[in-house]
Amino acid sequence: MTRKALKLCLAASGGGHVRQLLDLEPAWRDQDYFFVTEDTALGRSLAEKHPVRFVDHFALGQARLGRSIDMLKGTARNFAQSLALVRQERPDVVITTGAGAMYWTALSARATGAKVVLIDSFARFDAPSKFATGLKPFATETIVQSKALKDRWPDVTLFDPFRLLEGTPPPKEPLLFATVGATLGFPRLVEAVLKLKASGALPERVILQVGDVDLPSDIPDGVEVHRSIGFDQVQDILQRAAFVVCHGGTGSLITALRAGCRTIVMPRLFSLGEHYDDHQEEISTAFAARGLVEVVLDGEPLGAAIERARSKPPVMATTEPAALIDHLKKRLAEWAR
Repeated sequence: MTRKALKLCLAASGGGHVRQLLDLEPAWRDQDYFFVTEDTALGRSLAEKHPVRFVDHFALGQARLGRSIDMLKGTARNFAQSLALVRQERPDVVITTGAGAMYWTALSARATGAKVVLIDSFARFDAPSKFATGLKPFATETIVQSKALKDRWPDVTLFDPFRLLEGTPPPKEPLLFATVGATLGFPRLVEAVLKLKASGALPERVILQVGDVDLPSDIPDGVEVHRSIGFDQVQDILQRAAFVVCHGGTGSLITALRAGCRTIVMPRLFSLGEHYDDHQEEISTAFAARGLVEVVLDGEPLGAAIERARSKPPVMATTEPAALIDHLKKRLAEWAR
């Protein structure tokens, strides 16, 4: 039987979830694809090159932070949007890397007969995400990216994409790029960078991305501040930046390490109301244990971590998705017949 192009839905919320789908492009680019994501700077940048449908953000962790009403309103809007776009697009296959805001899209498509490939986030080293736990019973196939998750769920497929890179990083400028990511503000990181620069202890020029919040009122000389920065521009900055200070999201970590930046991580902490759980601390600790990053926890000085990074050679690492891409190509070819 002649193969046909599948109607393919690529569903991912902001940050590293979207970036992993972009890394898998050889698997999906020949299909009739569209993205579903949240309306963030990264999502809008994505829409400049690809067909994109936006849905509203919601996450179960909002309730843990005392924002149950916001969660319920976001859930209701997201549910209606997801039903509408699935009825309009009628996807044959959904590939999703999470997280919560993609749940109703994946489940609605599954209810109409679509295949659903669930790829749990690379951020989950020791335990599955709540998103994966909730969607796995309905998924056609579940793929995890750490052995610990395969041990917990023996029936899933394992692809560990992490690889160290050999070679020399590109020439670097005396530049530090500080980023809070595409989704949430992060005042603690922003204030730590600005305070360090104002003290005179940070000689590098600074580019600071602060998120969709009010810009700082007191900006020291040598600091360039942006609410959001497009994905392509971020890649250019990373090629030039000697240092990166970032939150603990895998997208920010991997893109910095790919570019050979000395990387300092300040994970968002649930105890300070900065995130829905402490998975960023889990990620940061795992990367630090491999000698890839320096970690700054609450109360620790950012300057000391930068100086530790300055004293070591930069490390380059990436996620290598070739095996997963080949697997997805085979699956899609089977389903297209």
